[in-house]
Amino acid sequence: MAPPISHPPDLVHIVSHGPYCLDGVTAAVAVARFHAGLEVQAHFANNPEINEAIRAVPRAPAGRTQELWITDISWNQPETDAHLRELAAAGTRLVWIDHHRTAIERVKRGGVDVPLATMVVEDTYAASRLVFDHLKSRLVTEQRTPSGRPEHAADFLALEKLVALADDNDRWIHALSGSRELALTVGAMRDTTAYQELLGVDAEVRYTPVMREAEARVTAEVAATHALAAKTRCARGVGDVTVLAAWCAGYPSEIGDAWGKATPNAVIALYDTKSEGVSFRRSPICSVDLSRVAETFGGGGHAAAAGCKIPGMGERDADALATLVAEAVARVARA
Repeated sequence: MAPPISHPPDLVHIVSHGPYCLDGVTAAVAVARFHAGLEVQAHFANNPEINEAIRAVPRAPAGRTQELWITDISWNQPETDAHLRELAAAGTRLVWIDHHRTAIERVKRGGVDVPLATMVVEDTYAASRLVFDHLKSRLVTEQRTPSGRPEHAADFLALEKLVALADDNDRWIHALSGSRELALTVGAMRDTTAYQELLGVDAEVRYTPVMREAEARVTAEVAATHALAAKTRCARGVGDVTVLAAWCAGYPSEIGDAWGKATPNAVIALYDTKSEGVSFRRSPICSVDLSRVAETFGGGGHAAAAGCKIPGMGERDADALATLVAEAVARVARA
């Protein structure tokens, strides 16, 4: 644990995964609520944007002190390391909290050359819970938030249910009612709207009118993409594995989750008309490594979820996709 902070910063920057990721947005909300009463600036980035987002954080203005929190995401360019070292040398306190395998492996091989004041990089929980637990420990140790106001401490602790929902969804446990629905709602909101709405959410995580509108929109969109997938669904057998292929209009994880539960030992390939990419999912008992399947098409990912781009796929159909993926699954099985 980092030593107690005797003098709170004047300015807090947050760079987190988002703005459409429930885990990354919740991590940013936790940092912002803990630092309520201070000037807090939240910035969101996806993986391809992270290096530029971090390098856009400036030095503290003259006579001011600042912290930079990087949550639920990691950088991968030496120029970003250099910028972070410059910030630290100029007095910025750097905090990095992440749970992704790429970050963990980078730390293990000594690939982080940055003077971090605090680093929590592990996969015991999602990033939002790692952030919340770290700050909660600080609250216990220091007996105050940086503002010193009791109501700010109470507001921070009231995030416990939101954090539990974000952790439950991000780790695909889905044991808590409403976690997946909240994630979809966050994903349906525009720009940084989800962050602004969750920044003021109550302890019961009751939806605001803006969140209700987003929930209704995403419910209709998910129903439409399920209908498209069902209409275009094709199947192939590869030994004891069933390959299911279809077209969808967003939300491939929702289709993959539903189809995977209904079809044992299945590999699911979905061409997304919105992203023009192919997403791979598998049923819970399937052992096919989808990252290796995706690699045959120049993509990658995780064992249970991966993706790729297949040139010209949008001009073909689900039957062609099923054939291509079945051939790839067979090659992976033989390797």
